[in-house]
Amino acid sequence: MQSTRLFEILYCLLERDGATVRQLAERLEVSERTVRRDLDALSAAGVPVYAARGRGGGVHLLPDFVLSKTLLSAREQDEILSALQSLRATGSGVESEVLTHLNGLFRRQAADWIDVDFSPWGGGAAARALFPRLKDAILERRLVSFDYFTSGGTAGRRTVEPYRLCFKGMNWYLQGWCLTRRDFRVFRLSRIRRLSEEERTFLPRPAPPPLEEDGPAEPQPPMQAVTLRFAPELAFRVYDIFSPEEIAPEPDGGLLVRTRWPEGEWGVSFLLSFGGAVEVLDPPPLRAALRDAAADILKKYEKN
Repeated sequence: MQSTRLFEILYCLLERDGATVRQLAERLEVSERTVRRDLDALSAAGVPVYAARGRGGGVHLLPDFVLSKTLLSAREQDEILSALQSLRATGSGVESEVLTHLNGLFRRQAADWIDVDFSPWGGGAAARALFPRLKDAILERRLVSFDYFTSGGTAGRRTVEPYRLCFKGMNWYLQGWCLTRRDFRVFRLSRIRRLSEEERTFLPRPAPPPLEEDGPAEPQPPMQAVTLRFAPELAFRVYDIFSPEEIAPEPDGGLLVRTRWPEGEWGVSFLLSFGGAVEVLDPPPLRAALRDAAADILKKYEKN
């Protein structure tokens, strides 16, 4: 179709800063006469295309022509540049040269209105390198293998068809088809060790379900209703962890939290991380479990 050829000519002139009619005809696999008619159509549409004779001649666009005048609005350009700036903050491998080239192409500088950094505090070079390696494996459809540590305390080597990187709840996750489990699984990136990209490739399966529907990476413990009281100095952690409707401020500045909490060792150990700044009011079994765990810690230190 002519409209497709017109866009192809426009992109070619933008990319190469000009071309001869013969070069355009060869690229588009049409006659030179057809190219000349297309150039007339572009000119009639307001695209500033012109022909020059002699050495360095050919078909060119006026120097002040930018892509936005025909395809992208200024708002759309800003959205693209801002998206690339945010994507680079993930450690995905977007180089600054890409942004530089687009800034030059659009003849504008993206507003530095947001600073996004998904990397954890204190993350080392190995952690920052994990994201682009997984991204490349997803795009190239190559299997990956890694050691994985579950919250249940088990560890093992996994081989996975990687499909998607997801950011949720302040953590990065990999969605992939686990060859061991023969199903889609979710892997938290911070628990991945000794990642290796395989030479083997895989044929794509139907897209994995959304993360909300994908099920947990490993079996989750049963939940119980709890009531907790936190000291005022722990407010910053309380507001980080619990939703606003679960928190009730008290007159003395303390915080009363009613929520659902995991049963078992993990739930107890996490509450211990608050030290003496938390008190379990209900249920009594959890209160007793926290007391017994604290007593065991005290015994270890009394021995020394």
